[in-house]
Amino acid sequence: MPAKQYGPRYGRRVRKQVDRFERSARAKHKCPYCNKESVKRVAVGIWNCRSCQMTFTGGAYTL
Repeated sequence: MPAKQYGPRYGRRVRKQVDRFERSARAKHKCPYCNKESVKRVAVGIWNCRSCQMTFTGGAYTL
């Protein structure tokens, strides 16, 4: 659980939301160009496909 870094701070609900966002941001996503599961997030809203080397924009946490 990525939100464990916050310990008991900020409340359970907020930590669960952060956990959901961070897990989806760090997961691999499907590339819209080559259809492979090789897209990783570079920065907020910037995504890069490791297979076809395309860099494109998308959502902040999900493609």
